[in-house]
Amino acid sequence: MHDTEIAIVGAGAAGLSLAYRLCSATTGDTPAITLIDAPQGPLRPPERTWCFWEKPGGEFDAVTSGGWDTLRVRGPDGTPITGSAAPLRYKMLRSPAFESFVTRHLDAAPQVRRLTATVHDVCDLPHGALVRGITQQGEPLALRARWVCDSRPLPRLPPARTTLLQHFRGWFLRADRPVFDPAVADLMDFRTVQPGHGLSFCYVLPSSPYEALVEYTEFSAAVLDDAGYDRALRSYVSEQLGLDHVEVRRTEQGVIPMTDARFPHRAGPSVVRIGTAGGATRPSTGYTFATIQQQARALTTAWYEQGRLQSPPAHSRRSLAMDAVLLRALGTGRVDGADFFTRLFGHVPMERLLRFLDGATRWDEDMRIGLHTPVGPMLRTAAELPWLRRRPPGPTTQRPG
Repeated sequence: MHDTEIAIVGAGAAGLSLAYRLCSATTGDTPAITLIDAPQGPLRPPERTWCFWEKPGGEFDAVTSGGWDTLRVRGPDGTPITGSAAPLRYKMLRSPAFESFVTRHLDAAPQVRRLTATVHDVCDLPHGALVRGITQQGEPLALRARWVCDSRPLPRLPPARTTLLQHFRGWFLRADRPVFDPAVADLMDFRTVQPGHGLSFCYVLPSSPYEALVEYTEFSAAVLDDAGYDRALRSYVSEQLGLDHVEVRRTEQGVIPMTDARFPHRAGPSVVRIGTAGGATRPSTGYTFATIQQQARALTTAWYEQGRLQSPPAHSRRSLAMDAVLLRALGTGRVDGADFFTRLFGHVPMERLLRFLDGATRWDEDMRIGLHTPVGPMLRTAAELPWLRRRPPGPTTQRPG
């Protein structure tokens, strides 16, 4: 006897997205879906900004914080490369707005119930699984479910041939004069100090002539300390944007693993991993939100049509193979990251490149895109990858900026 049909562990982007889609595929007044959120504290995801691209008229458009049809990349010398994303649109969504949107739908769905608890473990049962933990009131939790979807971060990353970190700090700022073009988003601006292996850039997402999210991002093996991120942001805002006085209204910071590790989609016959733990993060870019939506749709369709939870891998084998080559080439320093991406954006139409980053291009399009990369170093890297052992990544280190 199950207490619930589906238990979803974690109410971040992956858990909320799956609960939102599942509740639209269920009917009746009996709870069939239980969403378990962590209590306030370190286990609950902090506020986040997610960016993704899709056609206008998306289901979350009403709560997005901004959208741009024109994107720009600046090379290390400042040369701008501007292109149209049409028929796609680059969108920014803040996690509080997304959570409020989904919560309104869940509150109106009698087939969904919510619990607040710290989940300690999920273990298999015959024809189901058991979620164990402690509720917010301090009571033991033992929830039996036919299916469990677990979005909790893995305790450690799986073995990999290459593991880099995408680490970032962003300022939501207001300038003292109008310097931003609200119609144009700077996707990558490489006028930053580049690390020895990897790359760094700033991106600028303006919401008005005076306001923007300005974020410093780095792909490298070690994170910076807080002073290092702030120093990089102050330098960019002053030297590249020409602003000496800004009001920083809010900050965000995070670390995303960029790895060619294999993420198992299941932790047991009835336990499905979702979100980053289920491999939703694109290894070469760190983009996750759009893949989470694809993953949630696939799981919902399978449950609705087949009565079971299964979904295809988050990314195709071809995409993962190309990502593994790029990560290795960046990690070894064989390619200059800033030059690599500048060349791609300079030679490939913006819309096609966005589809490529989503894994939505055909193999012949991938081949043509590949011709605009440093072919020699990339081929050498591809040839050596099959002979490299996958090793557990070392502990995350911090270096002063």
